[in-house]
Amino acid sequence: MEMERKVAVPEAGSPLVSWVPEEGETRDRKSQERVKDRGQWNNKMEFVLSVAGEIIGLGNVWRFPYLCYKNGGGAFFVPYFIFFFSCGIPVFFLEVSLGQHTSQGSVTAWRKICPLFQGIGLASVVIESYLNIYYIIILAWALFYLFSSFTSQLPWTSCTNAWNTELCVNFLNHSAATSSENFTSPVIEFWERRVLGITSGLHHLGALRWELALCLLLAWVVCYFCIWKGIKSTGKVVYFTATFPYLMLIVLLVRGITLPGASHGVLYYLKPDLLRLKDPQVWMDAGTQIFFSFAIGQGCLTALGSYNKYHNNCYRDSIALCFLNSATSFMAGFVVFSILGFMSQEQGVPISEVAESGPGLAFIAFPKAITMMPLSQLWSCLFFLMLIFLGLDSQFVCMECLVTAFLDMFPGQLRRRGRRELVILAIAVLCYLVGLLLVTEGGMYIFQLFDYYACSGICLLFLSVFEVICIGWVYGADRFYDNVEAMIGYRPWPLVKISWLFLTPGLCLAIFLFSLSKFTPLTYNNVYVYPPWGYCIGWLLALSSMACVPLFAIINLLRAQGPFRKRLRHLVTPDPSLPQHPHSEGGAAKKGRVAQEKETHL
Repeated sequence: MEMERKVAVPEAGSPLVSWVPEEGETRDRKSQERVKDRGQWNNKMEFVLSVAGEIIGLGNVWRFPYLCYKNGGGAFFVPYFIFFFSCGIPVFFLEVSLGQHTSQGSVTAWRKICPLFQGIGLASVVIESYLNIYYIIILAWALFYLFSSFTSQLPWTSCTNAWNTELCVNFLNHSAATSSENFTSPVIEFWERRVLGITSGLHHLGALRWELALCLLLAWVVCYFCIWKGIKSTGKVVYFTATFPYLMLIVLLVRGITLPGASHGVLYYLKPDLLRLKDPQVWMDAGTQIFFSFAIGQGCLTALGSYNKYHNNCYRDSIALCFLNSATSFMAGFVVFSILGFMSQEQGVPISEVAESGPGLAFIAFPKAITMMPLSQLWSCLFFLMLIFLGLDSQFVCMECLVTAFLDMFPGQLRRRGRRELVILAIAVLCYLVGLLLVTEGGMYIFQLFDYYACSGICLLFLSVFEVICIGWVYGADRFYDNVEAMIGYRPWPLVKISWLFLTPGLCLAIFLFSLSKFTPLTYNNVYVYPPWGYCIGWLLALSSMACVPLFAIINLLRAQGPFRKRLRHLVTPDPSLPQHPHSEGGAAKKGRVAQEKETHL
């Protein structure tokens, strides 16, 4: 029985919002004005590249290699792949298939599948909003470095610039002195004094860094024009933005492994230390890295999957994209540590003293290594171009998903000619104005609050637990398997269902509780301690997303009519406009049993 894509009409009242739009434009019967359809990807490649652009970002380059080195080298792959198969692929596939099944963005998808848990979608919108504000700041920094690279001598090479202090020592000529606490290097002074102009603390934000503000404006302009026409423009842009970083990674990999000392760095990256597996922190790092790098809990996968054709094989796509993401992280490790090995040999210091993660790797360690290479300006431009394109598609795809959520929540008002462009413009302007706080002289302290609290692993783990509980236990894993079978023609591997029911909620809950027990307050450079009110702001950012799940569950229960049991039953009933699998309809118990016995596929 082939699924027909029609508007579901309840027994009484006006038609519900179409779970998947008809081609062309449909009329809003109430207002008789034209409402534009949601649209679909023109082909599978647009979907694959868009998801790849979202999940393959800066974390693959500056987070995974460092975690691998820090947590036992090759031994880190043991917990990493356990979480990869038990949490990564199952939840990734769940979010993509949920979007494809409902053809809705994150908020309306969860509302239709289980109204009681619509807070999951709202929480993901909150996290997306925070990401849109602070993630693009990294692009502004990278643009600043890129423009600074077009000089006869890289400005972070010497101590003779106006922003340098008397404590600055050129590490190329005094490598031993750089390890002393009494001296700083020109690359650190360029980062902290020229780029950031960093102040003494969060209490003193200082003046606006107008050059960074202009770089941020440029990043937002580019982001706006990448998505202003919806997936028709996004699907075309990702052909370049998702593939160009791979070209840069390959170029840097070839350059890195040919440098002297590269093998020493790669050995540090992969040398297994099995004793590290006894440390619970290693397992926590592996789990949080999976959720970070797969963009789980952010609502992006659901939104991107919603533009698929109903019978697209999202199961195969999800597995392929998960492996592509991890393979990219693994390859980036060779790029990073081959260059760090070269840097270690040139300075005569251990790799442990030059290994960094996060912004420290991108804006301190790598620029320092680049200055030691011939044609340093060329390699600086290539490296920061790679960073920009890695971050750019993650940024505009995340922005596209946020806009999708709003359009699906208010289709009658927003999905009209010219409205989409205005919505994107309004969000971009608002995020830019808030982002100006992050490009002040004390903006780095605010940036760290967003990064450490608002979009932390704790928030993503919390949402993931409720996602798998909702699908596995409330909606029903077997029922969702029926929906998947209707879409792709067969039932996925049983491990996916086992993960939804037991493995994923158990592991996520364990990591979540362990993260809370081992939680350490945020510091800057392990020196500056935030004031108590700064930590309060951080926890408010974190709780603003997590609180959505229980808060909206309580609100929906209070707003419903009738006895408690009747209200609860109503709030866990899927929307009747969703497509139904033929085996789940009345009088088909025998067919249902046959469906359970069908061959499963990996």
